[in-house]
Amino acid sequence: MHNLKVSALRVFVPSKDHDVSTRFYEDMGFETVWSGHGVSEMRIEGYSFYLQNYYQKEWADNFMMHLKVADLDAWWEHIVEKDLAGRYEGVRATAPKVYPWGLREINLIDPAGVLWHIAQDPG
Repeated sequence: MHNLKVSALRVFVPSKDHDVSTRFYEDMGFETVWSGHGVSEMRIEGYSFYLQNYYQKEWADNFMMHLKVADLDAWWEHIVEKDLAGRYEGVRATAPKVYPWGLREINLIDPAGVLWHIAQDPG
């Protein structure tokens, strides 16, 4: 029998300017675990991804992440208080609303164009 136990699964997220994107994600609430050779591991509450110093517009503009949270209103307050859309070029955020697929979400576009679906189950 093969041991197929998985210890992590991480995606490589593009950045147009690695330093700017690192600051953006730190302001968003992530911590930089390590950084080197154009890649940083960004983590929040045990979940992480690799932020890479690589950008291709068509790819970044079609790249999406999904973050499921317990309190979407707290996340929205945090995004507004940090003024992410005002402080980072290209960043846009939409207020929480319920989408046809049944999740209540904030849509947040990062400095490279990556779309984050920050979601909470309704109810």
